[in-house]
Amino acid sequence: MGTLDGKVALITGGSRGIGAAIALRLAEDGADVAITFERAADRAADVVASIEKLGGRALALQADAADADAVTGAVDQTAAELGGLDVLVNNAGVFPAAPVEDLATETIDRTLAIHVKAPLVAARAAVRHMKEGGRIVSIGSDLAERSPFPGLSLYSASKSALVGMTKGLARDLGPRGITAMVVHPGSTDTEMNPADGPHSGDQLAHIALGHYGNPSDIAAAVAYLAGPDGRYLTGTSITVDGGFTA
Repeated sequence: MGTLDGKVALITGGSRGIGAAIALRLAEDGADVAITFERAADRAADVVASIEKLGGRALALQADAADADAVTGAVDQTAAELGGLDVLVNNAGVFPAAPVEDLATETIDRTLAIHVKAPLVAARAAVRHMKEGGRIVSIGSDLAERSPFPGLSLYSASKSALVGMTKGLARDLGPRGITAMVVHPGSTDTEMNPADGPHSGDQLAHIALGHYGNPSDIAAAVAYLAGPDGRYLTGTSITVDGGFTA
């Protein structure tokens, strides 16, 4: 018996990297899983196939996280096709890095739409389907807690907003037995930020453990929060960064 047997989870931005790792881990724990993707339909299909090989049901839904109607539609379609919704993981993200004077207004608007508006819209839609025991987990960043490099003002601001949103959700949803948490990843070996990439040396210098994390490390934290052992955690954050913020 898996810890998430009979549960339904939706992971936004679940076609690759941390999102794909979360989708596979929750499926391994017994959940039926839906993921959203923006453009990588082939990658999303691979994740679905891997979940189905594990014996679970899976669904890939095309949705631009900057489109509030698409986000709401993905939540509602997940609940309709998989029979409900128990776990929402707000993972879709972008990484705008530039000096503040070089930030285009369009970049600011899209980043805030994906990192702030979309998680709130998704949560609003999700709680209409969730019963007691529902979980909302938003993927933040340790750069919300520490900003050691220039060019991070927009990214750090957008991820910091998730903390305030999560505290508010915890208060709103606590009486209904639904929890809300943030997981802050640190430097994680993905296509977006490879451990052997051109900027890895600067990051490694700040990591207490001396190496990048693996997407499975983030997925394990999400699985804990989604499972029965995470039932009394709400309104706060867990940082999985190897000591970057120590």
